[in-house]
Amino acid sequence: MLCGVTEPANPAAPGAPPVAAFFDLDKTVIAKSSTLAFSRPFFQEGLINRRAVLKSAYAQFVFMLAGADADQMDRMRAHIASLCTGWDVEQVNAIVEETLHDIVDPLVYKEATQLIAEHREQGHEIVVLSASGEEVVAPVAELLGAAHWSGTRMVVVDGRYTGEIEFYCSAENKAVAARELSEKHGYDLDGSFAYSDSITDLPLLESVGNPTAVNPDRALRKEAVQRGWPTLAFEHPVSLRARIPTPSRTAVTAAGVGVGAVAAAGAAWWGLRAWRRKG
Repeated sequence: MLCGVTEPANPAAPGAPPVAAFFDLDKTVIAKSSTLAFSRPFFQEGLINRRAVLKSAYAQFVFMLAGADADQMDRMRAHIASLCTGWDVEQVNAIVEETLHDIVDPLVYKEATQLIAEHREQGHEIVVLSASGEEVVAPVAELLGAAHWSGTRMVVVDGRYTGEIEFYCSAENKAVAARELSEKHGYDLDGSFAYSDSITDLPLLESVGNPTAVNPDRALRKEAVQRGWPTLAFEHPVSLRARIPTPSRTAVTAAGVGVGAVAAAGAAWWGLRAWRRKG
């Protein structure tokens, strides 16, 4: 049993629909915002300037204290469209190949790895859903041994990001991604699980029969109490590389790095400034 919450139910009977365990990434599995973590390697490779690095550090600090609300998430999306325009996809992929483990390791919560292991023991499929760029989500999901994943998708033309967003995997869209994966793979949503820290993921949590708030922000904590949902506190980041086997170099290269990384950082910083001015 983990943190006072009942362990995942026994494996389904033969022939029963498969069960999924949907995991948000930032502050649920990973102790930082994956969209804010890659500022330094992007700076070192000349994709962003020093000012953006400082914005990223500040945004990361506030994110860890309070998280990002819906308005700030929208600002992140808008900023991605402007900042990433023209970035070379091959250059971005090369950066993640060199820095993925340095950035992600050690960021994963020990409690999350234990919970993922419990779900696997019950025959449940692990699915990672995140507003981070799919190029970040893919390699991290692979390291976690997830069966499937979904993240924010950018439009690419002639090997470069256009700045347009094809699919923003946040809020209601995260629930859409869960439903699409369930239709494709036959998941029983009523028997499935979902874990998140943010009130913006309320549609995802509402879409399954077993929702759980993990390190919830104030609004989600209140919602969980009102609805009688269980709440988990994950507090101990450990080495992901030490707990989960490392994939091949080729697999990591193909997965790439999240183009939303630094873009979201700057947007969060500006969003927080605007929020403070309103206050």
